[in-house]
Amino acid sequence: MNLNVIQVILVVLVSFLAGMEGILDEFHFHQPVVACTLIGLVTGQLVPCIILGGSLQMIALGWANIGAAVAPDAALASIASAIILVLGGQGRAGVTSAIAIAVPLAVAGLLLTIIARTLATGIVHIMDRAAEEGSFAKIDFWQWVAICMQGLRIAIPAALILAVGATPVKAMLNAMPSWLTDGLSIGGGMVVAVGYAMVINMMASREVWPFFALGFVLAAISDITLIGLGAIGISLALMYLALSKQGNSGSNGGGANTGDPVGDIIDKY
Repeated sequence: MNLNVIQVILVVLVSFLAGMEGILDEFHFHQPVVACTLIGLVTGQLVPCIILGGSLQMIALGWANIGAAVAPDAALASIASAIILVLGGQGRAGVTSAIAIAVPLAVAGLLLTIIARTLATGIVHIMDRAAEEGSFAKIDFWQWVAICMQGLRIAIPAALILAVGATPVKAMLNAMPSWLTDGLSIGGGMVVAVGYAMVINMMASREVWPFFALGFVLAAISDITLIGLGAIGISLALMYLALSKQGNSGSNGGGANTGDPVGDIIDKY
């Protein structure tokens, strides 16, 4: 799929905002489901990009910065894989290949993250000197410079992919043998499952396991729409909060309530 000038500008703008939001974390443009959806919206490939974004979001749920360890760059992976998906012109059939491509891109994006953070250290020292001088204008200027640098960290790779064009991307995807595309499809599905398993491993506790089990069962029922599943989830959350408040309001002379209604019921019976 060839993009016109307006679409190219909008894609680069979305990429720039995604890079900025990786630091600001205010509107969540850097989240895969949001970034891919915006790329699909400006390119006219909304449905495949939403599917890609949802799959990448499941993977990125298990990514986090812990201590000095830097998580893979979800923003770059989302933007780059969405652009490749759009330029490839394969629609939904290219989602699995795009997922497999996104993972190494996320790891490669760590280099750009490290470079940007190294440069940001120098900018911080400049802002310290400006603070000693009492120059708020300089502090504000260099703050904008640092934020825009984070945006360019994603916008420049996106522009380079767009500069390559649709024809080389299509040729690359079409040149892949069937065993490779099938392997990418299987690997992409496994990566999504691994990402969600990491989230379950971090969140798993006695009180939330029933909700996990109920969610898996309900998700297998194809007649329930996504809106219906959301309504059920909100209802269960409200019920849990109500039971938690009731458990914390006081104990009736029996054993002390733990504040976990599901755990109290399990202990009681």
